[in-house]
Amino acid sequence: MSELEQWRADTPGVQSRIHFNNAGAGLMPQAVVDAMQEHITLEATIGGYEAADARDEAIADFYAAAAELLGAQTQNIAFAPSATEAYARALSAVPFERGDVLLTTRDDYISNQIAFISLRKRFGIEVVHAPNRPEGGVDVDELAALARSRPPRLVAVTHVPTNSGLVQPVAEVGSLCRELDLLYLVDACQSAGQCPLDVSQIGCDFLSATGRKFLRGPRGSGLLFVSDRALAAGLEPLFIDMRGANWDKPDVYTPVPTAARFEDWEFSYAAVLGAGSAIRYALYIGLERIASRTAALAADLRARLAEIDGVEVLDRGQELCGIVTFTHPKLDADALQAALAESRINSSVSRRGYAVYDFEEKGVEACLRLSPHYYNSDEEVETVVETAFALA
Repeated sequence: MSELEQWRADTPGVQSRIHFNNAGAGLMPQAVVDAMQEHITLEATIGGYEAADARDEAIADFYAAAAELLGAQTQNIAFAPSATEAYARALSAVPFERGDVLLTTRDDYISNQIAFISLRKRFGIEVVHAPNRPEGGVDVDELAALARSRPPRLVAVTHVPTNSGLVQPVAEVGSLCRELDLLYLVDACQSAGQCPLDVSQIGCDFLSATGRKFLRGPRGSGLLFVSDRALAAGLEPLFIDMRGANWDKPDVYTPVPTAARFEDWEFSYAAVLGAGSAIRYALYIGLERIASRTAALAADLRARLAEIDGVEVLDRGQELCGIVTFTHPKLDADALQAALAESRINSSVSRRGYAVYDFEEKGVEACLRLSPHYYNSDEEVETVVETAFALA
């Protein structure tokens, strides 16, 4: 059995459909399903608290696996029920004051952009968007000039936007942030599980990620990396709870010394175990191998779609990943998604409201998003292209 055959044998979902929606939620390997189902059964059998106690070593392995994934230490990892929750907790830890600058990009994730606007409304901060290069992706030189002329309280960059295959140069931005001693927050929601990540190379103070996308874990799981520098500075989430702090006196609490200060006391331990299993599966295969195959599948898909008369591939940037976006000459995005679904092909629709700056520049209201992963086959790419061609 080849490696690809083994990966597909480990993935029950590939038997019934072509799943090109890994940027939405990847198909879970059977090992992830088993880890979660076994724990739910254990909770039902002996009780929720008792089940967590019984599986404490496996639960601790989530933190070890996540640390290995990111090149970090376990004390710098917090579990979160989603990447958005992890990101919001990091954002809430930044001591913004009226007039502060938050420096970001034109391609940051929709929920992040909305959070920035909310901070502006609530605290009177200024949100500054660095311009893009002509070929797409943030212009790091222009971002550096802004950072020097208007020192920001925080720099925030989404590594891979949800609406295109763009990969942002987060390590270059991180080098600048270290040089200027700036707090740096990275959203790795779409890159975790499809790209190698090393927080020491990226140079970030916070990095958020989800389990459900390219990591192929369960919905309801995510993680947050918190740097030693951020912990030593006493940064903590706005609403810290009993897991993150000790209540010392009636009006005094002390945050715990680790990234656990960014966790709540209550979360789904089945999701923790599933996420840990998914990360271990990815580490077993190897992130370099995953990144190479995923990018190659997407590049082939992108090139083949571009050959269809009238199809416009929208992805721009010096580096592209496993997300492919395009418009079709005859069908709008919703109709195309429905037509592909009739052929048991999973896809997703990206809309202008998800990426206002990007879609306004591209002149589109919506597009179809396809996101293959390493366990998809060349034959599946061919089938998807042939189906799109037949509809043109």
